[in-house]
Amino acid sequence: MTITGIITAIVVGAIIGALGRLVVPGRQPIPIWLTIVIGIVAAFIGTFIARALGVPTATSGIDWLELVVQVVVAAIGVILVSNLYGRRSVRR
Repeated sequence: MTITGIITAIVVGAIIGALGRLVVPGRQPIPIWLTIVIGIVAAFIGTFIARALGVPTATSGIDWLELVVQVVVAAIGVILVSNLYGRRSVRR
């Protein structure tokens, strides 16, 4: 993976994380950096799931189905992490 690939993964991950956060109703008590990390992880996991489900890899333009899978994974990640993060901050 090149430096360009890493930067692209961070940018796409930030967008995926933000979209995942927007999909989840209510307020999430997690910082923006954690949303970006969730988005990056969700982008990789979502790509893996999309490939396992048979989403075509050689399409021209944006792979909309893969993007939907990534956003769903990010939304699930935001829900899980915000629940864990919220519980952790309540214990203080």
